[in-house]
Amino acid sequence: MIILVRRITAACALSAALTACAATPQPVRPAPSATTTAPSAPPTLAPGPGGLTPVFKNGSRTHGRTVALTFDADMTADQGARAAAGEHFDNPGLIAALRALKVPATVFMTGRWAEQYPQQARSLGRDPLFEVANHSYSHYAFTGDCYGLPTVPGDRMRADVERAYAAFRRAGVPDARPYFRFPGGCYDRRALKALTPVGVTAVQWDVVSGDAFATDAEAVTRQVLEGVRPGSVVVMHCTRSAAPTTERVVRAVVPELRERGFRFVKVSELIGS
Repeated sequence: MIILVRRITAACALSAALTACAATPQPVRPAPSATTTAPSAPPTLAPGPGGLTPVFKNGSRTHGRTVALTFDADMTADQGARAAAGEHFDNPGLIAALRALKVPATVFMTGRWAEQYPQQARSLGRDPLFEVANHSYSHYAFTGDCYGLPTVPGDRMRADVERAYAAFRRAGVPDARPYFRFPGGCYDRRALKALTPVGVTAVQWDVVSGDAFATDAEAVTRQVLEGVRPGSVVVMHCTRSAAPTTERVVRAVVPELRERGFRFVKVSELIGS
């Protein structure tokens, strides 16, 4: 009888211990913390003397055989009637060629162009192959006597650039770059000072393609190939009506430059290097 009582007592003790173990909460290991890396800001140049807007013309001549193809998507503020009448200020074939050839590029876009072609602007802005930069809203000149362009008053220069960025946002471009190309490439000290508060880097070029209003694609191709050096910035245009040969030029230039050992990059990579 004593033995039976002891066995019952031991069994009860074991059962209680097992019950207590089952009831004890197990330690919960914290989940690994997710690390969120904020996208880095696009590289820009430090302000020039007197705090003026810095100007970039080409990249390093010694850090690899890189070249940036840039395309101006021009449309002035008063060309809406011409677009409505059927004139094409866009060039979908050129963009398709760049995509087919896998060529990264920088598109300097006017705000008026983005308003006229919002779907194309959004497509370019969301495609990692491209980066969208500012070419003013109106494509009016920032100096006098600039290829016959109308002139932006000095007190409206900053507003014109900011209006272009606003047009990009409305079109759905999520991250337009802090780079600005003066219409016609015309600028002076007053223009550089006016844009200082915007915080942009002005981007010029060292290779003029000559595609504007050209009809001889072979001549434009030769001019580009003869001018390109490591770090070059090539200026071309993304408007069918004003630059009808550009797609053919790109299809000829790209394989030849690759054969010469050049690598295509966006302007941001040239500035960053």
